[in-house]
Amino acid sequence: MHMKKTIRREKLLRVAIEAAIEAGKEILTVYGTDDFEIVTKEDQSPLTLADRKAHEKIMAYLTATEIPVLSEEGKEIPMEERREWDIFWLVDPLDGTKEFIKRNGEFTVNIALIENCIPVLGVIYVPVTEVLYFGEKETGAFKAAGAATTWYDEHFVADSIPVGHEERPFTIVGSRSHMNEDTRQFIEENSKDVGSYEVISKGSSLKLCMVAEGAADLYPRFGPTMEWDTAAGHAIVLASGASITIADTGEPLLYNKESLLNPFFIVSREA
Repeated sequence: MHMKKTIRREKLLRVAIEAAIEAGKEILTVYGTDDFEIVTKEDQSPLTLADRKAHEKIMAYLTATEIPVLSEEGKEIPMEERREWDIFWLVDPLDGTKEFIKRNGEFTVNIALIENCIPVLGVIYVPVTEVLYFGEKETGAFKAAGAATTWYDEHFVADSIPVGHEERPFTIVGSRSHMNEDTRQFIEENSKDVGSYEVISKGSSLKLCMVAEGAADLYPRFGPTMEWDTAAGHAIVLASGASITIADTGEPLLYNKESLLNPFFIVSREA
């Protein structure tokens, strides 16, 4: 049973990786133009043509798995229906739309598989740099370069993460678009015992990837995120041996809640 589950996840992981890479290609066709066709959603967040094209590409791949899909750019699915899901895909076709609009390259495609409220598989693809992160509960976390080309090569190679880094100060990563006073206060209180430290700002789910790969030690998030923002990175973080806990309780962060808004959380490599 355990072996069958692992083999199935391996197949699903391949589907998710290909979906993410192909969605990234769709995003770049829009990124290189002058008109992103930006509209404002009900929550005042921006939506672009790239979000919509990436969503359509991912859905074409994931619906073939016959596993339900909850996507930021898909329809709202009521809790009455979601409550029946033991397993489902959780997707953000373009995480970091603000970074996309600013053209700073710090946006990602996020695809996660949730089983019984826990992210067990995650894929994060960075279209501009062609860097691919992926992780699965049983097999670990990985990073690959040039994935838009190398994934389709029989010699595809991914490096296990976290990797060893040269000695560096204690590193805290924060949001490029959402740094606030609560976060600054947390950093100040939790850096007293580490000596010198540095704070790095990053957009989108790249903050989670930095902790997973060992480039950062801590990512405190005291600002709003939705489940689709964090699920793929959460799976990769867990597969890498790091942790994500709810800030005020220390409990694990769970998914498929009635409200898809996450509580504040802490990502840490000091588990």
